[in-house]
Amino acid sequence: MVQLTSKQRAFLKSLAMKEDAILQLGKTGVTPEFTASLDEALAARELVKIGVQKTFAEDEDLQEAAQTLAARTGSCVVQTIGRKIVFYRPGDEKHRKIELPRARKTSGAF
Repeated sequence: MVQLTSKQRAFLKSLAMKEDAILQLGKTGVTPEFTASLDEALAARELVKIGVQKTFAEDEDLQEAAQTLAARTGSCVVQTIGRKIVFYRPGDEKHRKIELPRARKTSGAF
């Protein structure tokens, strides 16, 4: 799983604002088929926004579903806002589409 800094997360959120949801999570919940679809979308795009329909099972927590999908796909949850979830998984070094801001290295002395 990818560890993001707050600056990198903010950068990805700004990119996701412009994107439409390409997958819909509905009443069937988190199925192997949905996980496979999300995995394919992450391989193609790196940053994927999904919409959650109102028919999504009430007993299944949205945050829990997001964490489950992230664990199954090897991605990280960038943002959960309303009924939208944004996932990020970097592509291979050669095929990387999104260049994240570098994480600053902090020194022990101030």
